[in-house]
Amino acid sequence: MKYNYLLIVFLILLSACQEDFLDSKPKGKLSDELLDSPDGIEALCTAAYSALAGPEGSDLAFLSPTTNWIYGEVRSENAYKGGGGIGDIWEYNAFETFTGVFPTNGLLDRKWYHMYISVQRANSAIRRLNAVSEEDVPLKNVRLGEMRFLRAHFYFELSRLFNHIPYFDENVKITDYVNISNVEFTRDQILEKIAAEFAAAADLLPATQPEEGRATKYAAKAYQAKVTLYRAYKQNDNNTIASIDRSLLNQVVSLCDEIETNGGYGLLSDFQFLSEVEHENSQESVFAVQYSINDGTTNGRINWSNLLNAPKGPAYSGDGFFQPSQNLVNSYKTDANGLPAMDTYNNSNLMTIQDGFDNSVDPRLDFTVGRIGIRWKNYAGSPYSENWAREPATYGYYHTKKFLVSPESPYMVKGWPWGGSALNFDIIRYADVLLWKAEALIELGRQNEAVGLINRVRERAKNSKYVLAWNNTSNTDYAANYKIELYKPGVNCNWTQDFARKALRFERKLELAMEGERFFDLVRWGVAADVLNNEYFPKEKLLRTYLQNSTFVAGRDEYFPIPENQINFSGGLYKQNPGY
Repeated sequence: MKYNYLLIVFLILLSACQEDFLDSKPKGKLSDELLDSPDGIEALCTAAYSALAGPEGSDLAFLSPTTNWIYGEVRSENAYKGGGGIGDIWEYNAFETFTGVFPTNGLLDRKWYHMYISVQRANSAIRRLNAVSEEDVPLKNVRLGEMRFLRAHFYFELSRLFNHIPYFDENVKITDYVNISNVEFTRDQILEKIAAEFAAAADLLPATQPEEGRATKYAAKAYQAKVTLYRAYKQNDNNTIASIDRSLLNQVVSLCDEIETNGGYGLLSDFQFLSEVEHENSQESVFAVQYSINDGTTNGRINWSNLLNAPKGPAYSGDGFFQPSQNLVNSYKTDANGLPAMDTYNNSNLMTIQDGFDNSVDPRLDFTVGRIGIRWKNYAGSPYSENWAREPATYGYYHTKKFLVSPESPYMVKGWPWGGSALNFDIIRYADVLLWKAEALIELGRQNEAVGLINRVRERAKNSKYVLAWNNTSNTDYAANYKIELYKPGVNCNWTQDFARKALRFERKLELAMEGERFFDLVRWGVAADVLNNEYFPKEKLLRTYLQNSTFVAGRDEYFPIPENQINFSGGLYKQNPGY
């Protein structure tokens, strides 16, 4: 479903959006008769879907990106902010360095505000759906399932960004929002509500939908599994891990089993297909934000959240934000057995083409990262080079390849918006589901059942078509010494629970790099402070001087502060997160 913008949607938004939180005076009003009509309700549902890409519906979505590139990757060890220097969107530099992240940060207030606009869109649609009959709206229950799915998604994003959030459903009047505390429910209770919402959505949704992009029963169950996995890691008040709930882990396994058996999903045969429009909405896509070009709108419905993230080089002429870190690049080294060099990967830096031959590397390196001298997708002009980086003195020369289609693709906008394309953004893909199940099994002490799941992900990478050298003379003349093998317990590894846990967490880093999940993984596992302060910053500071004062403060930086504007809106009812 490549969502269409309708005039009615904009009129609805004018009456629904508010200046502080969700509470401004209406600027437009539509009759109840129109809103209760099948067309009116359908427009409300479309408005809720469109919020997946950012409810502002414009090129300003990059200031509160729904793809989580700044929140989930730049705050981790995987990526630098990039762009034109540390002052280029200085708020993002604060997020990356964990310095100067104050409740007055305007982009945090913007993110909170837009997420609750998104919640309210779903609530508005649910209220109208509850008021009509199936006779009037035959798809009433299906649309209710979709809206509950979307509402749960928006709340989940709020939960893992801010932790202490106000939670309300469609039955709460807008005038009563100010009376809802953000500490009425604990993290666990919020996640329990969200998981229950996905379960309820699954009961209403069909296994398949006639339009691509709509939520389905098994997409809801997959999201329920994800939220349940987060909930399994019980957190103390200082954000450390108190315990891991085995009953919830078993629920994750059961949900993933059901998805695997009945969902009809599978892995794409080639890792690179994940960045090709021709393969979107495939068997690997569980739920995705739908994008398009040449759809009758001025610039197309492109991924405005990633507007800044095309490299400067001649293929795109972009802003050069969102650059892979040296730590991430080093992570793709493999050992003599073709397994990740988990203990030694960061002892030296893999920087030049020759380094890629002196070391063996996972082929996902050059699917994920643009490196000097390496072929850039199918671009025939030149390999990736120094002049593709916008601010190399600050951020180095690497650039992300994910989420960018090849420059010659008919699905890419030529010129402005730079790198804009019809490529969807997967919120959940099937590889993630496999790794959730593997993680739950490992924590349950059933690591021998998990190895096959991790190997399925690795085998796809192994069997993908590798990146060829720029002046290749044959189809086996590769751009690096690619070597990746499967885990073989008792042969090339000692598959204990501790080793399996380490392998699973490293596999998630390699497979899902730059997809907006890494920081949230580190927080869920309770290892963010250790990874950032002990493994990442000490070595990266030798390369990136702007990181000199970077320190992750445990007990504070796992979550953002509650924006000051929102505390003021609540009349002081909202409580600030610890440490701010």
